[in-house]
Amino acid sequence: MQLTEQQIQDNWSKMRTIINNTFSGERLENLNKMYDDLEDRMVIAPASGKEHFHNAFVGGYVDHVLHVVDFSLKVNQIWKDSGAHINYTDEELIFAALHHDLGKVGDLEGEYYVPNDSDWHRKNQGLIFKHNDEIQYMTVTDRSVFLLNQYGIKMSKWEYLGLRLTDGMYEDANKGYYTGYIHATRLRSNIAYVLHQADMMATHIEYDRWERGDKVESEKVKKSVNKIKDAVDTEIKEKFTKSTDAKDIFNELFGEAKK
Repeated sequence: MQLTEQQIQDNWSKMRTIINNTFSGERLENLNKMYDDLEDRMVIAPASGKEHFHNAFVGGYVDHVLHVVDFSLKVNQIWKDSGAHINYTDEELIFAALHHDLGKVGDLEGEYYVPNDSDWHRKNQGLIFKHNDEIQYMTVTDRSVFLLNQYGIKMSKWEYLGLRLTDGMYEDANKGYYTGYIHATRLRSNIAYVLHQADMMATHIEYDRWERGDKVESEKVKKSVNKIKDAVDTEIKEKFTKSTDAKDIFNELFGEAKK
């Protein structure tokens, strides 16, 4: 799957609009500075490296982040309507959703994903992009926090926890936060649960979109092959119908035998 150039541009414009409509003051200035500096990289970054994961294509990162922002607001409304305690603002929720995967654009020295130059890995493992081994290893979450820090972008407690825990218990380091049920260790906000659900929704729906797209392409190929086959079968049947004996049939199909 791939996005058109127009879709990539539209997604980027939408992301910048969300930022400018949500934040203000010094934080907005610092955010815009970061997004301006990293624009060339962010716009084309994929959301993952393997085609069967999610959004492993040019522009996949921004597309995924926009989905998480959208779904987090919708999931949050369900929690609120269901009586959950919401002790964070929409701004805090959107901030964490926007930046939960920021580390996937790399650091100040280089990008996180680079095109895979191995034909074998692309064809046999679907590994379209690979990790850039020229930059310092960090987890995606750690790199996200590091990048925000480099631009002096401060976070509230809830923003940090939401961003930090979006991957749920798929990240081993998060287990202590999610399994602490006594008063002293439990999470004091539902923002992490909301963001994790939104991220999972986005990831699985993006996978479904890729899988459906793959099946659609297979069906197109199958239909094209069947059309060609039907056309050939029809032509042969017509030739047999017009011929009166085996010699005529042979001549119709292969031309007259040389004497």
